Amino acid sequence: MIRISPIRLIGPNNEQIGVVETSEALRMAQEAGLDLVEVVASSRPPVCKIMDYGKYKYELSKKDQKSRSSSKQAELKEIRLGRSVKIDPHDVKIRVDQARRFLMDGHKVQFTQRFRGREMMHKELGLERLSEIVEDLSDVSKVEIPPRWFGRAASIMLAPDKVKIDAVRRKQSQEERDAASAQADEAERAQAAGDEHDADHDDSKSKKASRKVSNPVEDEISSLLGE
Repeated sequence: MIRISPIRLIGPNNEQIGVVETSEALRMAQEAGLDLVEVVASSRPPVCKIMDYGKYKYELSKKDQKSRSSSKQAELKEIRLGRSVKIDPHDVKIRVDQARRFLMDGHKVQFTQRFRGREMMHKELGLERLSEIVEDLSDVSKVEIPPRWFGRAASIMLAPDKVKIDAVRRKQSQEERDAASAQADEAERAQAAGDEHDADHDDSKSKKASRKVSNPVEDEISSLLGE
């Protein structure tokens, strides 16, 4: 309940009504079927607004939820390329596809390639694979930390590139619309072809029926004349 009077009143359509007594503001809110809500309590006189309080609380909760969602820090996802450089190319592709999903969702991805035994003598093989992964994901990411060595492992960190990701999503949306349009056109052509076939079939049946129809009088005359 608002105990201070007068107040600075804002109408339901954000119009500035001015300074009025609280009782008068309450009367105006009741006539409009709305509530009188104090929106700035620290000012003098306090600022109040005529509004739907339930709707106001709902909108505040949605804004708060959106704010928490947008302020949530991106997670770091680590993807390990097996225990050796002898990982199957198909398994590498599975991990790259997984990384793409993480990047599209706004997460950073760290790839780690481990080396076993004498594989350390051929470090270039692991670095080459990391380079290929960077190239495969270059349409949605950028290198945040270049390859680094930790004992018998090399790792690289990729970060999502928002501009590139937005472009990929626009392209995917356009492709989906084009596919839907092509499907609709194909269905329309199939329907038109079906209608044309039915029309030809009906016309053929009509012609056959017309050839079978005979005139009884003409048949009788032909019979008498011996035709």
